[in-house]
Amino acid sequence: MTTETGTIVNIDLKKIREDFPILKKQVNGKPLIYFDNGATAQKPKAVIEAITKYYSEQNSNIHRGVHTLSREITVEYEHAREKIQKHINARYVHEIIFTKGTTDGINLVAHCFGKLYIQEGDEILLTEMEHHSNIIPWQLLCEEKKAKLKVIPINDKGELILDELDQLISSKTKLIALTHISNTLGTINPVKAIVAKAHRKNIPVLVDGAQAIPHTKVDVRDLDCDFYVFSGHKVFGPTGVGILYGKEKWLNAFPPYQGGGGIIKTVTFEKTEYAESPLKFEAGTPHIEGGIGLAVALDYINEIGLEHIHIYETELLQYATNQLTAIPGLRIIGTAKEKASVISFIVEGIHPFDMGLILDKLGIAVRTGHHCTQPLMQHFGIPGTIRASFAFYNTKEEIDVFTEGIKKAISMLR
Repeated sequence: MTTETGTIVNIDLKKIREDFPILKKQVNGKPLIYFDNGATAQKPKAVIEAITKYYSEQNSNIHRGVHTLSREITVEYEHAREKIQKHINARYVHEIIFTKGTTDGINLVAHCFGKLYIQEGDEILLTEMEHHSNIIPWQLLCEEKKAKLKVIPINDKGELILDELDQLISSKTKLIALTHISNTLGTINPVKAIVAKAHRKNIPVLVDGAQAIPHTKVDVRDLDCDFYVFSGHKVFGPTGVGILYGKEKWLNAFPPYQGGGGIIKTVTFEKTEYAESPLKFEAGTPHIEGGIGLAVALDYINEIGLEHIHIYETELLQYATNQLTAIPGLRIIGTAKEKASVISFIVEGIHPFDMGLILDKLGIAVRTGHHCTQPLMQHFGIPGTIRASFAFYNTKEEIDVFTEGIKKAISMLR
């Protein structure tokens, strides 16, 4: 494939689509067109095979056993942690905590940070485009501690109004939590600049990277964020596993998030001495095959090249935007200058749910509703949107079918 600038992009679509078995599926007698990647991405054969191999050849618990299976799978699991460390350029491997996903990682930080550092009257700063997973844990913390949430507003393009940031930050601001890329709007936020501004006031920053990790190269040291969280299932890995990156100084200070086996050095009925990070935060038997599968998924996208993925998905986004903009009565919600491969839209006089049902009859999977961003919907004065989110295995031909499907749905519903 050649871009408009003449750059050769190394995306072998035929081979890539062969790597994803589910793309051969038929839905309602039509070839599956999967545009719900923002909710969960499909899995390549390499990930599926890694999970199958674990259960058929390697199944054992980690960290505690002296027998061969346990020792071998412990080495592989910890090697997966090292791969993830290198993928996001964390300084130390013990800054990588395996979690259940983005939500679990945010809750871990809210619990541990809040326990140590949040007091009555303190403030936590979010943005108007946050996913509920990056709102509710902080609300619960504020209710418990009698602290306050403050919100960076957005403009009607779906971009943060950064001029408001200086006014919102005060001596009471103890933490900023924001999304790297909006799951609803596709807006790419200027995280590095926000972190720099926050750090000048000694305010730590948590970044929700669930939507960024599949689409762009993330370097946590370059961003200089204090915490970065993401989920395996959105980056072509298994469900039920995710990553919390935390700077060493915070993880050393934090108490355990949960109690249980695996987080200890010694236990007596009088006192427990805890292990260091990362084990301190990984109570119980972890999602072993999930961690291994996540590392395999990252290997897979690195083999393609995130720079190639970014260029190709940007081309898909531009193509789809041009196609949809030409449809009368269709309005795209989220027109930021810097966007990732998400298009949210509404059609005048048609409920998103009805549109989604008709598209499904045509074999097209999209997401409809508020996308766990109800405050964002309130900003735009709408109940929800139809959201198409693209991955590198999608094609312009699929977008053509999608566009015709929207036109057909409009003619039927009107």
